[in-house]
Amino acid sequence: MNITFTPIKKENLEEVIKMFQTAADKINRMHIDHWQYWKNPPSEKIKWVEEGIQNKEYFFVQNADQEVIGMVRILDEDLLYWGKQSEKAKYIHSLLVKEKFNGNGIGIQILNRIANDAKKQNCKYLRLDADSTNPKLCRYYEKQGFQKVGIQKLTISTYNLYQKELI
Repeated sequence: MNITFTPIKKENLEEVIKMFQTAADKINRMHIDHWQYWKNPPSEKIKWVEEGIQNKEYFFVQNADQEVIGMVRILDEDLLYWGKQSEKAKYIHSLLVKEKFNGNGIGIQILNRIANDAKKQNCKYLRLDADSTNPKLCRYYEKQGFQKVGIQKLTISTYNLYQKELI
């Protein structure tokens, strides 16, 4: 499937929050306590999304028909989860594929696209976090070649930090 990334604008905030809420419902049906704060997001999470949109870090992922099939946030730095790092990297957050498109390898395509773009920008690593309460998600990233390199405890949860060296 051919995918494109389209920057998310501030007028799309409601759609972004709805996508998070829908994903939280799906995760809840799987009996996993991950992203459940998105059902009724606290103000700091809304602010975090607004800042990401303002910084042009959020993207809708669209198929060839321009249908939104997911979204992702791509950052050049992630102080909250990773702190100050010396090696150049891209940081991934909020990777989400709409449920009706699950199982088609779209998440892998998104990760590969970000990795290819990061290589062109001379990044050494692709980094992300996964909530430690979601072992299925952690295994997914490990199968994609990400290695667990740390843990970050925040007020909402404890996160496994993963990175993949870009060769």
